[in-house]
Amino acid sequence: MTPDDLPLLSVPSAPAVLPDGSAAVVAVTHPDLETDEYTGQLWLVPLVGDAAPHRITRGHRDTAPDVSPDGRWVAFCRAEPRGKPQLYVVEATGGEPVRLTDAPLGVSAPRFSPDGRRIAYLARVPEEGRYVAGGDPAGEPARHITSFRYRGDGVGFERDKRQHVFVVQVPTADGAPAQLARVTEVPESTALTRGDAEVRGARWLPSGDALVAVVPRHADREEDLRRDAVLVPAGSSAVDVLDLVPVTDADRGSTLGVEAVLPSADGTSVWLLATDLGASGHDFVAAQVGLFRAALPVAGQEPAVPVRLTDADAVDLDAGVLAESPDGPLVAVQHRGAVHLARVTDDGALVTLLGDRHVVSGAAVASGAVPFAVVTAAHPTSAGDVLTVPLDGSGAAAPRTDLSAPLRGAGVREPREVEATAPDGYPVHGWVVTPDPERHGPGPYPTILMIHGGPHAQYTHAVFDEVQVLAAAGWAVVLGNPRGSSGYGRAHGRAIHRAFGTVDTDDVLALLDAAATLPEVDADRVGVMGGSYGGYLTAWLTTRTDRFAAAVVERGFLDPVSFVGSSDIGWFFGLEYLGDAADEDGARAVAAQSPMAHVGAVRTPTLVIHSEQDWRCPVEQGQRWFVELRRRGVEAELLLFPGEGHELTRSGRPRHRRQRFEHVLAWWGRHLPTS
Repeated sequence: MTPDDLPLLSVPSAPAVLPDGSAAVVAVTHPDLETDEYTGQLWLVPLVGDAAPHRITRGHRDTAPDVSPDGRWVAFCRAEPRGKPQLYVVEATGGEPVRLTDAPLGVSAPRFSPDGRRIAYLARVPEEGRYVAGGDPAGEPARHITSFRYRGDGVGFERDKRQHVFVVQVPTADGAPAQLARVTEVPESTALTRGDAEVRGARWLPSGDALVAVVPRHADREEDLRRDAVLVPAGSSAVDVLDLVPVTDADRGSTLGVEAVLPSADGTSVWLLATDLGASGHDFVAAQVGLFRAALPVAGQEPAVPVRLTDADAVDLDAGVLAESPDGPLVAVQHRGAVHLARVTDDGALVTLLGDRHVVSGAAVASGAVPFAVVTAAHPTSAGDVLTVPLDGSGAAAPRTDLSAPLRGAGVREPREVEATAPDGYPVHGWVVTPDPERHGPGPYPTILMIHGGPHAQYTHAVFDEVQVLAAAGWAVVLGNPRGSSGYGRAHGRAIHRAFGTVDTDDVLALLDAAATLPEVDADRVGVMGGSYGGYLTAWLTTRTDRFAAAVVERGFLDPVSFVGSSDIGWFFGLEYLGDAADEDGARAVAAQSPMAHVGAVRTPTLVIHSEQDWRCPVEQGQRWFVELRRRGVEAELLLFPGEGHELTRSGRPRHRRQRFEHVLAWWGRHLPTS
């Protein structure tokens, strides 16, 4: 894979299944270097028989499909070039879509009502005079900030464009759900919520008279990380978010940070994906996302306490996957670099339905005489495909698409798992990916240690463009999940609490040493690179050792002191992970974990990469690292990307992603040349 192969990364959305289980609709998107945007359309994927998938829309970027309960229509979001996504509806068999919204900042997450006559969606509502098309942002009124939480990476300022729930009628030719009307004007939508808090993840109750959503509505919502599940009436007027009926209630002691909600099919309860944040509401370090069940509130009674079904120490779920089958809810379990599809039994046991090296990203259930799961998942030679999976775990998954065939044609190197032992005896798990010996000879190859962000995240088995590009150019790549990562239990994740740069350092070096015993890996020619927390640990390693020929520090967390207040998560992240530098003892403890406090020890040539609009790890972190190295005589370069945020390598402009690859390859070509 080369930088020019980025458009081959075709990724499917979560599936929306037709009621009869005959087919699913997915959005398939990919980076487009010509338009410098992400483009894609909706595809109909047959789930039975031998029929091939086929495209049913032809927009610039069509995403987020949802199928009506009768299977006639598909609601989705369409964005024109450089435009905001708007809500459209189209016949499930294809045809000309009908536009239903004209929201100034776009819409997301459309959901059909149970009767199929309405569609709920989310949209940001700008304050009067702000975010005007063609307007002058510099001429807008000053922002008066009175809380910690007021902006987010990739979103910008939030308080002046709160996200709320809206509903719109589906236009039909005769007033019945039979045929779409060709509307000449965008119909009027009804706001269901208003007020000064964000609404997320709205899902309809089976009755259709309300939705369940996620809102931080409690009195201390600006001081902690808790979020409640709430009921949103589907009436004709908007309800202030602070007046919504709680399903979980932080004001009455709930310690949950709810991530996602799904009403049960019988309408009596709500499935929740949530983390327990403790009494402080800040205990997020390695908090495992769990499955909870909460009873729907009864008028006049306090909400019942949700029941956790999954183990709080051993099971960490993906917060983006939740579905219900006839035999219980379906979840995605992070496990040693994989994300498995599992069914949760009444007693909390997990029945794995799709395991091995799959990385599940979406799931739904197809009804019929024999229901089955429809899953989107990646694996070592796929960036994502649609599969069908038996719900009883009795059979193998059946692939229904092969979206990564062109990518494999360009050349994909499969990773080999590596097991290492840290100096304290702790086991470390990772992978090594080596170049094609037919192109680059038998080796040994110069080697790059790659470190992921988070830190509570994990490298997975899925195709990873950064690794593939380096391997194709002649470098071996070592990557893994040191202590602090997710997918290995809560104790593994909490091992670096108030201990950044300790056992995580030991783990990545042990993994590199273990990989260096392979004949393809050159132990004497190594470099190191990483982004976000990976940028932190990369910089930290260069303060500890001169072993590396060069380093790439990307969007790094480099100074915990200035991070507090300058980052969108700075008011809690560093304080919880590293400690508070407000007093002498705290300052000493934080400095002991701070790369910036030890920058004088660095001698390693370093390429610093940062985005100008990064509000997660603000650009000053990278700028200061670059300057501190240069003024000490260390070879350093700074690569800044305009208009990009923290997610440059994953969702930045395609041309910027290609340019970044070109600079990274050139840097390693100078400092760690291949043969």
